[in-house]
Amino acid sequence: MPMQKNPAIRESVTATAKRLIGSNPRLRRFLSWSAALLFVLAWYHLSQLALEAFFQVKLADSAYVRDLVAHLVIGAFLFWISRSLPRFMLTATALFTALTASNALKLSVLGAPIMPDDFAAARNMFLLLDGWLLVGAVFLVATPIVLLGWMIAWKRPRAWVGLGVLGLAMTGVALFPAALLGTLDKQFGNSVWNQPANYQARGLPIHLLQESARNLARRVRPPSATEVVDALALVNNARKGNFVHVSASKAQPRNIHVILLESFWDPSVLTASALSADPMDPDFRALWAATEHSHLLAPVFGGYTANTEFEVLCGFPINQDNVYFEFGLRRDAPCLPRHLGGLGYYSLVSHPNSASFWNRINAYQRVGFETYLADKDFALDDMNRSFLSDESLYRQILDHLDPKLRASKPVFNYVLTYFGHLPYPLNERRPPVITAAQGHEIVAAYANTIYYKSRELMDFVRTLRQTDPDALIVLFGDHLPALEPNFGGYTQSALLAKQRGEFDDAMFRTLVETPLIVIDGQKGPVAVGEVPAYQLPALLLGLLGDQRPSIMDLTAQTEGQARIRPLPGMHFTLADSALEVCRDMPTDTPACAASGEWVKAIETLRTDIFSGEQHTLRDWHLLGGEFREAAAAPDEQSG
Repeated sequence: MPMQKNPAIRESVTATAKRLIGSNPRLRRFLSWSAALLFVLAWYHLSQLALEAFFQVKLADSAYVRDLVAHLVIGAFLFWISRSLPRFMLTATALFTALTASNALKLSVLGAPIMPDDFAAARNMFLLLDGWLLVGAVFLVATPIVLLGWMIAWKRPRAWVGLGVLGLAMTGVALFPAALLGTLDKQFGNSVWNQPANYQARGLPIHLLQESARNLARRVRPPSATEVVDALALVNNARKGNFVHVSASKAQPRNIHVILLESFWDPSVLTASALSADPMDPDFRALWAATEHSHLLAPVFGGYTANTEFEVLCGFPINQDNVYFEFGLRRDAPCLPRHLGGLGYYSLVSHPNSASFWNRINAYQRVGFETYLADKDFALDDMNRSFLSDESLYRQILDHLDPKLRASKPVFNYVLTYFGHLPYPLNERRPPVITAAQGHEIVAAYANTIYYKSRELMDFVRTLRQTDPDALIVLFGDHLPALEPNFGGYTQSALLAKQRGEFDDAMFRTLVETPLIVIDGQKGPVAVGEVPAYQLPALLLGLLGDQRPSIMDLTAQTEGQARIRPLPGMHFTLADSALEVCRDMPTDTPACAASGEWVKAIETLRTDIFSGEQHTLRDWHLLGGEFREAAAAPDEQSG
């Protein structure tokens, strides 16, 4: 009779198996460890299938084994310190899934994997979300942390041994990051300009370890005085000494209005989306055409607005994949607001988001703003979900500025809009009026957002030009919008490829181009061409007639000089219509070496001014309204 039909036999076999396992601790441990590792193996297989199906995220074929081994090692460590197999399974699932899903989401939306700095900046994401998105994000982060505490066998020595080993390993990474980084780079490679390819070649655990070591290895002492003098010499030589300085009395103070527009871009070029109408206000089209369709070249795509802000306020480029307001701006510096304060300007910054987002409270103080109006300073009376409408924002700013504009003191009015952010919601006052092809719903949502943003903007600009006709008015987008995953929305119209590693040269230019309009008072719109964001403040000071020495001079455009747009791990140059992309690879031209040296020199000066000893500010002195290079550098050890 078959065993399964004889309960007595089945119970006997089961009881015997239990006795054998129970009396054999080694067998019990072997089975437990086998179950734990087989569980990790099963989770890994299913997660890779899900990543490819839902996010189109796929590792390189050569990376699967190493990535699986890394997950098994982490899984083994977690099981070693865990109380039981079920607790391990639940915790490992939560932890692995949270990291993997976060990485896939960032890759899909921004085209880059998660980096160590993202963990430090995570709190800003909570400030950006609301409703179920906020609940989901909190759950994604909090659940693994809570489960880890619940899983660890705190009363067993092996748990404390394991945590001690982990602590020693982390200490070793912190003390010797360069040695570890050298080994990892040699083994797994590194492409600074193509972080998605790094992730694909390594897998997530190795990628995070490698980039954490890189972050720690970068934390060296600030530039020395000698290094700063050398960088100044190189930058000055690149400018061919073309400095023209006049006394402050020759400047003509007039009001300046800078309007930085969230995700503002021209969606009409997305031809595959077949938009039913042009989203842009016709008056904006006419005004932009009068500038000969000038563009700002931003440092970012799809997010990290604060990096564009830093460039247009301080005149130095960002070429790092983190938010400089958070990690780099640590010293008070003579940026545009503080520089204009020397001419008696009142400086105001307005942004109806949480005041602390991207460390803006500290950042705005450090660059010299007098007044910062954030969400709690506005009546949130016209909301598109979490975002105050531009119409309401502009109206309230005008109410605040009215007495200032009537006074004799000039005003620097800097506006950062919030409406226009992903996922492009509208309220009942703004019904959709534009449709797109089937499958292009997010493009349609963005196009309708631009429909209202551009019209509310032009109403504001018309009011400014009527009430403040001599003012300098500047309008530009902070970055291109994030649309569908993996540059979707752009790929269908052949504007971008699915991955940065597949971009041709023109795509890198497309990646960072946003509309730029400069209105020079009653002279009207000015054609300024392609302007890297960090060169905008010097351009404005030139139009103002303020040629007092400033840190913005160091990166300002000079006649005949190629415009350089640094990006993480690469840069490109524009000379007239000629575009050259430099990827720090053997195939780069000799011209790339020269522009690359300029980028490195500017990095040195940027680090010195904004987080170092500020030798730059001491090595160039204001004497009689002119720059004078210090005759001798301070002792190098002072750096």
